[in-house]
Amino acid sequence: MRRNTIIYHLLFWLLAYIFWVFVFRNNTLVLTRAITIQFCYLIFIAANYYFNTLYNIPYLLNKKQYVKFGVLFILAITLTAIIRIPVSMAVTIYLFKVSGTHFDYLSIFNNSFVNILFWVVFILAGKMIADKISSEIYIEKIEKEKATNELNFLRAQFNPHFLFNSINSIYGHIDKTNKPAREMLLKFSEMLRYQLYECNVEQIELDRELNYIKNYIDLQKSRIDDRIRVSFCDDKISGNLKIAPLLLITFIENAFKYVGFNDGRDNFIDIKLNHQNGHLVFKILNTKDVYINQAEKASGLGITNVQRRLELLYPDKHELKIDERDESYEITLTLFDV
Repeated sequence: MRRNTIIYHLLFWLLAYIFWVFVFRNNTLVLTRAITIQFCYLIFIAANYYFNTLYNIPYLLNKKQYVKFGVLFILAITLTAIIRIPVSMAVTIYLFKVSGTHFDYLSIFNNSFVNILFWVVFILAGKMIADKISSEIYIEKIEKEKATNELNFLRAQFNPHFLFNSINSIYGHIDKTNKPAREMLLKFSEMLRYQLYECNVEQIELDRELNYIKNYIDLQKSRIDDRIRVSFCDDKISGNLKIAPLLLITFIENAFKYVGFNDGRDNFIDIKLNHQNGHLVFKILNTKDVYINQAEKASGLGITNVQRRLELLYPDKHELKIDERDESYEITLTLFDV
């Protein structure tokens, strides 16, 4: 649990405890005795609550195993009611110093069972209603964000046919002797076509994604300083692997954007991709400038967006490690069961 969640839970049980002490205290019950009795109830009620919220509801009720859920629910209430019998006896004899008391075991059990059952059902019902309301609010928020994003996309949309026709026109005007420029434009056109027409899927063949990455690296290598060494290794990639489109490119863009241009030492971008034991491992390491103006530092928005995509696309199936040092920046992303 997160720290705030623990604090909220402690506050809830504290308020519930105070409520039980003062509301259910009668004229024949002194305050200290009410405090002790209600504390015992608090322990048993809380135990049943967490048993149901952590196991019974998520693993049985939510999976429509209603009979098992009902049986375990009643068994847990019954068990805590039975345990309360010796606890009640011990408190009466050793804490309140009342000797010679006749204990009606059945009465203690019945009272305990009814009280624990009522408050566990009441609190669980309240939690489920609160979760339902929270879930509906979250879904409504997501729907609004989705509608806003779609609207923004439509507003920013351009005519791809016009764009590709323009690229072809530019290509035709480039002198045929200028082979590097013509090749760069072709690579750019291929990348753009990939983004526009091939990335509208949840999973895409890794080979096609790698082709896009290699085109991007080639374009970047043509513009960066000769002092920067760029290497890309994907020798161990084989088979018909699939990956979410445009997932890795943000890390590569970030490396080219912030790679260092330091005199007197090696400046490099080292990219490795391999697939072993069902795990796809992507590593990228780049040097940084030793002195970076605070205003020039990256906002981190691109990396944050990728982290959010990973949470949505690969929940519990990825591991992202970021190692930032004074002179280097390294990212290791592992996708499980790829």
